Amino acid sequence: MEKEQNQNSEEFKNKESISDKNDQNPEVTPLKEPEPKEKTSEELILELEDKLTRTFAEMENQRRRFEKEKEEAFEYGGFIFAKEALNLIDNLERSKQILQNDSSIKDSEALKKMLEHFDIINKDLISVFLKNNIKPIESLNKKLDPNFHQAMMEIEDNQKEPGTIVQEIQKGFTIKDRLLRPALVGVSKKSGDKDKKNEENKENSEGK
Repeated sequence: MEKEQNQNSEEFKNKESISDKNDQNPEVTPLKEPEPKEKTSEELILELEDKLTRTFAEMENQRRRFEKEKEEAFEYGGFIFAKEALNLIDNLERSKQILQNDSSIKDSEALKKMLEHFDIINKDLISVFLKNNIKPIESLNKKLDPNFHQAMMEIEDNQKEPGTIVQEIQKGFTIKDRLLRPALVGVSKKSGDKDKKNEENKENSEGK
């Protein structure tokens, strides 16, 4: 009898132990993620319209970039061609000056005819340049503008304000408001400016 009671007591303890373990380690049931809500037809249409708008905007940006790059490439090519073409005018002007300085044909009818031909060719070239937005820079009797003129010398002239262009050594040109090459010029100065500067430099050196 006592033996049966002991067995029953041990079984009860084992059951309690198992029950405690179950209480300490309860089973965790994973939470179910909420199922995605189906979009309505209106939401799908709005989403599609937004994607189409973005796509069209990107296509328009690409088109503008292409047009800009194409225009820049054309202008750059035209810029190089224009600079090369200026050599024609320069060579024409040099040839004209050589003939004018040739004493053997000075004041002759042949020289006059040749100079007339040079002038006609020069006008034709300038006309072609103007059609392609290549314009000569106005220089003579203008105030020196560093954006368009490059002063190569100073010339004494009391009749002009200092800094006035009194000689054009080489004609300058622009292309579509962009400087193609500056005009090389001589500018006026007062006749006493040089002497005054020399005196100032002399006084400064003596003072040291």
